[in-house]
Amino acid sequence: MEQKHSLNGRILISSEPEESNTQLLYFTCSSLAHNDERIYMMSDKNGSPNVVVRDLFEGTEQMLTNNTKGILKSYVYFDGTAREGLGKASVCLDCEREIIYFIQDDKICRSSREGGIVVLNTVPDGRMTAFTHVSSDGKRLCVPMTDGRILDYDPDTEGSGLDKRPIYNIDGRVQEEHLNSYLCVYDTESGALLFEKTVPNCWITHVQFNPQNPELIMYNHEWPSLDCGIRRIWVYDHQQDTLCRIRVEGDDTLGNPGGYVRKAEDWVCHEMWSDDGKTIIYHGGYADGPAMVGRYELSTKRYWEIALPDDYDAYGHFTMDHQGNLVCDGYFKYPWEVKKVYENSTDNGPDPHKKDAEYICKVIPDWDAGTLTWIPLCKHESDWLGQDAHPHPIYSHTGDRIFFNSRMDRFVNVYCVSSR
Repeated sequence: MEQKHSLNGRILISSEPEESNTQLLYFTCSSLAHNDERIYMMSDKNGSPNVVVRDLFEGTEQMLTNNTKGILKSYVYFDGTAREGLGKASVCLDCEREIIYFIQDDKICRSSREGGIVVLNTVPDGRMTAFTHVSSDGKRLCVPMTDGRILDYDPDTEGSGLDKRPIYNIDGRVQEEHLNSYLCVYDTESGALLFEKTVPNCWITHVQFNPQNPELIMYNHEWPSLDCGIRRIWVYDHQQDTLCRIRVEGDDTLGNPGGYVRKAEDWVCHEMWSDDGKTIIYHGGYADGPAMVGRYELSTKRYWEIALPDDYDAYGHFTMDHQGNLVCDGYFKYPWEVKKVYENSTDNGPDPHKKDAEYICKVIPDWDAGTLTWIPLCKHESDWLGQDAHPHPIYSHTGDRIFFNSRMDRFVNVYCVSSR
């Protein structure tokens, strides 16, 4: 692999020019080709964000989109332009076939290294999109949509913080005005709409096909205004046409030596499937207790939740490699350490934890014993200012490296570190 320079074990992956932003695709999909030889990223080095693929051995790059209109308005990118620009939240990668899917203006598109851009379908008028996902067999693309009223506001006069998110409670508007979300599933070859499932009183932003069964789609209720501990994670069974709530209240959690009880008032976030499609990993925090990371088994309806130490109170994400090891960009700290103070209050979400973590850690869970082994690999030192500066670490397919975003100065870059 080409190595530009190393800092604290990190290797810079981003390309020139230095005064531009480059970031991974969202962590619900991989950013790496199946053989780990190429990495797919978003970069604004040409003025507007576009998707680029970089050969990790040769250092060459190829641009796969031709956006010149800035950022499309969608979830997370609240101050983007309606129906114009690249949907940064929409880009997902079929890593086996190396095909990317994305929304440009109001068009649902695909592109690859071998060919040009193909328009598959169009986003209906009056809808807002979010993070998309492609099935593991490469045949289906799920595009979550919500009634456009959900983000019907002027970011300049009614927005707050760095990302100009609405000053009103978004989920509150959903509940009061009975807004709908839609699981829209398209054929990736013909672009035909295979089905559309309406989910009432819901704001869906994350969707993920089960890796072994594309009839199952995990989705979320984003930023719940009530009952976050039991409203966040759901699974839609298309074959049965059923919506199943995943986390419910109860005291039957396994591997939980702290004895914490699952409550509606908990905070739960960032769900993901295991490779075998049998379990769901998530993290969050107990309403009257510490942060935690959890696992749910679909067939048995069993929960495992491991409480973190009380002083692990820094926001972060957990993702997983193919062997079940976790990686985290938050929470960890040495007992003697005094953290830096980051001026990132503009990015406060509904989570209860501070955004001041600095480490990329490999985390080895023993679910039955209720223990986590934390192995700090390097400091990411991101300032956490806005979604793009969240590290969102992911493993390579072989599990030997971890890739992550960081903004240590003015610009976001992509780095990797050895996980061995």
